[in-house]
Amino acid sequence: MIDAQGAIMAWSAGARQLLGYEPAEVTGRPATDLLATDLPGSAQRHLADGNQWASEVALRHRDGNRLVVRLQATPLADADGERLWIVTGAAPASPAKRTGPEAAALWELTLGQLPVPVAVYNRDARFVACNEAMTHVMGRPEHEMLGLTLWEMEPTWPFDEYDRLQRQVLRTGEMVFHEELAQTPGEIREHLWSMYISPLKDEVGTVQGLSSAVFDTTEQYWARRRLAILNDASLRIGTTLDVTRTAEELAEVAVAGFADFVTVDLLESVALGDEPAPVPLDDPVTVRRAAQRSVLEGCPESVLAPGHTTVYPADTPPARTLITGRGSRHRPGEPGLREWITSSAARTESMATHMIHSTMMVPLRARGATLGLVHFLRHRTPDPFSEDDLLLAEEMAARAAVSVDNARRYTRERRTALALQRSLLPERSPALAAMEISHRYLPAGSGADVGGDWFDAIPLSGARIALVVGDVVGHGIHASATMGRLRTAVRTLADVDLAPDELLTHLDDLVIRLDREEGPEVRGRAQEASGEVGATCLYAVYDPVSRRCTMARAGHPPPALVTPDGEVRFLDLPAGPPLGLGGLPFEAAEMELEEGSLLALYTDGLVEAADRDIEVGLDLLRRALSHPADELEATCERVMRTVLTSRPADDAALMLARTSALDADKVRTWQLPKDPAAVAGARKMAGEQMAAWGLMEASFTTELIVSELVTNAVRYGAPPIELRLIRDSTLICEVSDGSSTAPHLRRARVFDEGGRGLLLVAQVAERWGSRQTPTGKTIWAEQPLAGEGFLDAF
Repeated sequence: MIDAQGAIMAWSAGARQLLGYEPAEVTGRPATDLLATDLPGSAQRHLADGNQWASEVALRHRDGNRLVVRLQATPLADADGERLWIVTGAAPASPAKRTGPEAAALWELTLGQLPVPVAVYNRDARFVACNEAMTHVMGRPEHEMLGLTLWEMEPTWPFDEYDRLQRQVLRTGEMVFHEELAQTPGEIREHLWSMYISPLKDEVGTVQGLSSAVFDTTEQYWARRRLAILNDASLRIGTTLDVTRTAEELAEVAVAGFADFVTVDLLESVALGDEPAPVPLDDPVTVRRAAQRSVLEGCPESVLAPGHTTVYPADTPPARTLITGRGSRHRPGEPGLREWITSSAARTESMATHMIHSTMMVPLRARGATLGLVHFLRHRTPDPFSEDDLLLAEEMAARAAVSVDNARRYTRERRTALALQRSLLPERSPALAAMEISHRYLPAGSGADVGGDWFDAIPLSGARIALVVGDVVGHGIHASATMGRLRTAVRTLADVDLAPDELLTHLDDLVIRLDREEGPEVRGRAQEASGEVGATCLYAVYDPVSRRCTMARAGHPPPALVTPDGEVRFLDLPAGPPLGLGGLPFEAAEMELEEGSLLALYTDGLVEAADRDIEVGLDLLRRALSHPADELEATCERVMRTVLTSRPADDAALMLARTSALDADKVRTWQLPKDPAAVAGARKMAGEQMAAWGLMEASFTTELIVSELVTNAVRYGAPPIELRLIRDSTLICEVSDGSSTAPHLRRARVFDEGGRGLLLVAQVAERWGSRQTPTGKTIWAEQPLAGEGFLDAF
């Protein structure tokens, strides 16, 4: 009797006789203590619901033996309404005994002729009997095995494991299922054996011995193995958009699955990332070894190193496989393959040395085009490739071919995008007398498209230099094209000599206009790729005469300044909104830089990373700049190595600019009165300065330019009027006045008394222009120091 809490309340004499426990030993104990195994889930549900239940249950005898009893549990209710259980037990029903000589004879014939190997062992795990199928598996007659354990029959692996499992079954009385890939005695081919080792019990459940039934499931094993290989291939092939890596993944999966040596050869055009060329019908085919893998270290079977090319002669098995587009199996003795092997002494030696006995050639085809050929070879696996193996190889090659083609297309498009981006970036730093510049650009990792980062150094009038760095949000061709348009716009606006804050305002308007002109379809694609539309930019103008630098930024990271004594600080500039928002102002900041200062302009891809905070990147940049080298190129290299600890997820651009100042003896400035008589004096002073500089050949042209520009300032401008000559890489003449009216070039008629001044200046100067200043305007003209003068200009 069991109470509602599962404790034993009463114990009958029949229960004592069945399990050997006295009532005092079990009363009050949980009934589950008597179970040799847990009750099945169905029994637990019946009991929980209060339903009557009956089943065979394994109980634990007092002497430790396991006893199978058929129990029946019936629910009762006590005086308090709690549920009680009365449990009765009996020996499990035995199978009907076969009576009569005919039944016994047929039963013996059935066991003896059963195609499944079966053997019987006694309670000491010693052989008693087996059927004919088992004698074939064991490789010896029945009488030689009588009385022996498996370990005594075959004292080798895996029979030691079989012997252990048999003794486990005899001890626990529970059946064991076991699978083992092994060779049977006398065979060289491996089989997958599935074994059921079952206890043999008498009427009261006592284990008297065991039986062992063995099934050869080798074919099912290889079917499961092929499915596993295909699943592995779908997971491991095509993880990157790299043609070579995809070919390597195919070779790795094939060798890990069913081949001993695998090579992947791609058509030369495919290996270069171009469109696959048609396979010639009657001409040799040139291929490039993309990958190879072997079960042996170092691929000693190979006769071609990865990256090298070879030729498939016409009408050979590899060439025919490429032409037909269908895989094929071969043995070394076949006439066609023998000719292919003997055409190369190295191939002949490799086949003989490694005893390669089976080969498959499978083409790589995707989207109707042939990309290459995969060779599968066996020399360690004894079985030749089967038709099922060929189907598996073709399925793997088909999946890999799509990945190879995707990688090839990506490589081509990325190469095109990079070429576009490179063409839009400066190829080399401009030669500037007042500034030394060095730069680096590193595209994003192989899994990303090109971006919209750009940088530039633009010579301005008056020996000034404009530095610009920007970043278009997003990646791909669209971002690169937008970057090119913005870079062109910055150069155009820089030629107008706009102040940095005004230039960013115009650039902001341009980004908004471009966004509107592109329409919702293009905008949608850009937003899908990047999540937003816009750009950031930093624009700085440095004047080597005054050593003043004016900067403004639009949502861009602040530049770093390294003073000549090595101090590094990030300039506190007004942040400004990113380009494309509109309606928000930009502010410029001006500062004086010591000669020999170093400016570091960069994009966020240099200092930002997914695995670290931006402050960490800025600290690494500060550390890399703290000890700049004499050569800017060396400093650039150190910054990239220090800050970029891994391949960046975004494009990274860096531009370093070391400033210098023009010597005082290279700049002359004169204040002029607003008087026509001042023109002659200005012309005279310019001529004297040309003589002092040793530029007599340019004196006539310079005096002409000074005369025309000063005349225009006196006639149409307003005080104060200033003349300045700058000797830099070119000779610069500047005339400033207090009027903001911009000059324009026009053609004078025959009888006009004026209107020819700027026309003359434009003819004799290499370039000329005007710029607005806080107090008015400046008209300037440049001429090369090696110029031949006015007369030679005609």
